Amino acid sequence: MIEIEIQNETHQTQERIRFAAVPRIGEGIRLREPDGIWASYDVLDVWYQKAEYGDIWMPYLHVCMTPGERAESGRSRDGEFEQGDYAEGVFGENRSEEEMAAFTGEFQPFKI
Repeated sequence: MIEIEIQNETHQTQERIRFAAVPRIGEGIRLREPDGIWASYDVLDVWYQKAEYGDIWMPYLHVCMTPGERAESGRSRDGEFEQGDYAEGVFGENRSEEEMAAFTGEFQPFKI
């Protein structure tokens, strides 16, 4: 097992977790939220630093919540519910394709 320090950009936290292998940039991992619910995170950066003891290099990860996961949960970066979340019936209203794409964090098609 490899102990990796994870720096969570979504919640501005740091924690150490054990992995069987070091995740690569762009891969998705599942982490437990502060409220105990599991969520998907994208690996933004991987780097190694020399440990304080011996000749050992420790892996570090920068992660950020997957944009679709944030939209599905109806949470903002600080974990508070945004206006227009599920409780207010976001998907029950008639919204344009551009509004839905902006809400879910999807890329909009290029117009020529």
